[in-house]
Amino acid sequence: MSNRKHAFARTLLASATAVLVGVGSLSAQAETRVTYKSASAGTAYYQMGVELSEAIRQGTDGDVVLTLEESQGSVQNVMEVMARQGNYVFTTPPGLVEQAMAGEGPFAERQSPRFDEIRGLFPIPAITMHFVVAGDEGVIALEDLEGKEILIGRGTFGAREAERYLEMFDLMDKVSVANAEIGSGPDALKNGQIEAFVTASSFPTPNVIETAASMPISLVSLTDEQIAQTGAARQTIPAGTYSGVDEDVQTTSLPVIAYTTTGMDEETAYTLTKTFWERRETMAEESPWWGGITHDMIGNIAGTLHPGALRYYDEVDIEVPDDLR
Repeated sequence: MSNRKHAFARTLLASATAVLVGVGSLSAQAETRVTYKSASAGTAYYQMGVELSEAIRQGTDGDVVLTLEESQGSVQNVMEVMARQGNYVFTTPPGLVEQAMAGEGPFAERQSPRFDEIRGLFPIPAITMHFVVAGDEGVIALEDLEGKEILIGRGTFGAREAERYLEMFDLMDKVSVANAEIGSGPDALKNGQIEAFVTASSFPTPNVIETAASMPISLVSLTDEQIAQTGAARQTIPAGTYSGVDEDVQTTSLPVIAYTTTGMDEETAYTLTKTFWERRETMAEESPWWGGITHDMIGNIAGTLHPGALRYYDEVDIEVPDDLR
């Protein structure tokens, strides 16, 4: 083979290698995988995960892939920070992050320096308390739970909050609490095994929609005094949100944040945060719960922001409290 042919062959080989390296780089980029852990299937928060996953896929042309994992609740999500590596995103009320960092509450017996590595990304719709009761009244009072068998679940924020309310308003000894996981609530209500269940999720929540579509339900509406006594934020579930509930329901809610850890690189955190905000309005057109997310809800984040998220907020001039930097 002549020198010219050798040189041409080397050029072809170099070009092919460059193409292969380029393809490999694209593949590696396309395979940025993020684990997203939120709630159990059937809840609004799991559905939000499905919607967010699709929004991130579309917004990054498939470069970032969110893989959903079922969860038994926010405490589990935070606990898993101790063992998770890399791109782990989870949702939780900010108060649990504060407790984890302080070694208090459910984390008192399981403290870990890894909790100090938690970093905030962006807010998602707030947890809203739903007391769902069999019956066609539409809206009832908290006191109307007296004498009923109620499923509140175990280990979740909703279960703890429901128990707190029942005790606070002297109802714990006047109701029968079913011993079952919250996921079985809708079926148990339809089958007549219980008379009420509690779910804490953003509205409209799928398991309540499904229940209301198959049987008459009512929701508990709290008084102004009761809401004040709980110390939680007021939340109105508008009339008509659920079939048969034709009046506004006054209840309580809690902020929820999407967090990650310092194990996530800056570029991935930046891309997730940027894509979330850029796709939020499109998501809201499909699911109204995204419409309530505003920039000032960033102030609800406990701890500090991930540097990648902060980079995005500074880039688009979104105001960030100094203590989050």
